[in-house]
Amino acid sequence: MTAMDGTADEPLAAPVAARAKAPATHWISWVALAMMTTSSVASLRAAPTMAVYGLACVFLYIVPAIVFLLPTSLVSAELASGYGGGVFNWVSRGISKPMGFLAVWCQFAMTIFYYPSLLGFVASTLAYVINPSLASSGVWTACVIVVIYWTGVWVSSRGTSGVAGLASGGLIIGTLIPGVVLVVLGTVFLGQGNASAAPMDSSHLLPAWAGLSSLVLIVNNFLSYSGMEMNAVHVGSLRKPAKEFPKAMFLAMGMVLLIFILPALAISWIVPADQLSLTAGVMQAFDAVFAQFGTQWLTPVFGIMLVAASLGGMLTWLAGPSKGLLLISREEGYLPPFLQRVNKQGVQQNILVTQGVLTTVIALGYAFIPNVSSAYWIFSVITTQVYLIMYLLMFVAAVRLRRLEPDHPRGFRAPMLVGLCGVGFAASLAALLIGFIPPSQFGGGSTASYLLIVGAGALGLGLLVPFLFFRFRKPSWKQADAHDPLVEADVDITKEVPEP
Repeated sequence: MTAMDGTADEPLAAPVAARAKAPATHWISWVALAMMTTSSVASLRAAPTMAVYGLACVFLYIVPAIVFLLPTSLVSAELASGYGGGVFNWVSRGISKPMGFLAVWCQFAMTIFYYPSLLGFVASTLAYVINPSLASSGVWTACVIVVIYWTGVWVSSRGTSGVAGLASGGLIIGTLIPGVVLVVLGTVFLGQGNASAAPMDSSHLLPAWAGLSSLVLIVNNFLSYSGMEMNAVHVGSLRKPAKEFPKAMFLAMGMVLLIFILPALAISWIVPADQLSLTAGVMQAFDAVFAQFGTQWLTPVFGIMLVAASLGGMLTWLAGPSKGLLLISREEGYLPPFLQRVNKQGVQQNILVTQGVLTTVIALGYAFIPNVSSAYWIFSVITTQVYLIMYLLMFVAAVRLRRLEPDHPRGFRAPMLVGLCGVGFAASLAALLIGFIPPSQFGGGSTASYLLIVGAGALGLGLLVPFLFFRFRKPSWKQADAHDPLVEADVDITKEVPEP
């Protein structure tokens, strides 16, 4: 590979050189990085899913944190500190360019099912602001998803630069304040002598075993912990990444676990598992605990806080993955010209609209699948499985790059990389396969229908569609004025990352 001016691989040493030249004002502390990581990972949305397990949710959060969150954090940090360009560059150099396209496609494709599940949570939360009975209505949920998503597409297609700030306070407004209030009131609820809806004795530390189907809901935690490869880009802004990045990740992991576990426990104290909605469980708990203290008027207030934070996050993420897919596809000709077109603001409007059509079709699933919680779970597991394909490729690429390019400059070297990748790969593969098993907690439906929907969504969208794009691509799909994304990645890594 050559640099943009035709010279040899000089930019490959750029990550180390860039850090050496970065002015002190651009360094960030490891505590700041831990807070950034926490804000991008932690959320209350998954709490009802784990509250079903009661006290066992502690175990089910800690295990994925050890076998998935920690390996992805450390491995992606090494890749980000040595190679720019994100997963496309990492997988392309470590395996092949077609596999690099598959990795970046999965990063984008998972959002097609992610937004219906995210907005399903928004719809159920919004119902408690208007009429709580709407929370179980599939038609209401589908309508909210369609209206909000297309509004987001319209906002994003206008190239509005200000939307990036909408989610800046999301961690405080939509996660920390509601989470702390829920835990405090739940503790007071128990302190007043009320019995916990879920058993809290030592015999319930582990989930009841009823075969693999009893552990299927743990798959949702892999999605909760995903996205660490995006945070890893900040490793180059630490003064001593080899020492400070692991400390930042362990601190972040501790804070994330507290934010995930305590609200889930609080919900399990208040709402019985057989009455818990996966989409409206947070609002069910707020409604019940506020009613207990005679402050039920606060329920819609907290509903608005949760909705505002979720919508801000949706808008800031809506155009991101599709933008990366657009740039790489124009460089390599992976997508047809129709999907490569941009509007006058330079926004990939055709990709967003196509994604919107698919999101609309998927949203109708809430209207036709009898149980809103079942629809939410199905879309969440498809999202997770598609994303896990990317992580499988990332772990393989990391091992190959360490072996093929052992002397390549890296600002951070993950300890026991092969072992970390082995654990992360095995955990990701197990979670992907377990996702095909219908969960025992929400049975009663057709197993064949479940397998068909999940299989078509995860394997069809995650593997078949990108294969067809690659198989039938034409030379004319490649933009004549495009640059090599791998070269640009090496150049981009020299840019300083400003302190947030």
